Amino acid sequence: MPSKEKFSFADERAPKIKQPHSNAQQLLDWLQRWGKSTVTAKEIYQYGPHPIRDRESAISSVEVLVKHGWLVPTQTRQRNYRIWQIVRKGPIVHPTVAG
Repeated sequence: MPSKEKFSFADERAPKIKQPHSNAQQLLDWLQRWGKSTVTAKEIYQYGPHPIRDRESAISSVEVLVKHGWLVPTQTRQRNYRIWQIVRKGPIVHPTVAG
């Protein structure tokens, strides 16, 4: 005899929760593997993680990393050229943006 009960946990998928700093976290993970001590906006657009290769996503992710101390802006001669010093905080296995 079929039951008319419906279990919501079995039928519905859990909603995907987007982390507020997920793009910044992807950029941070990529920067940990980056071979240089500095990174430019152009290098992020060309070689960075795919979701961050547009200007808007890249700059917003960089701003989050600057706020949390993972990147330090560097003075340049041209005001439209952006370069950041990468801060490597010791031997961290899985660095997080909030940390």
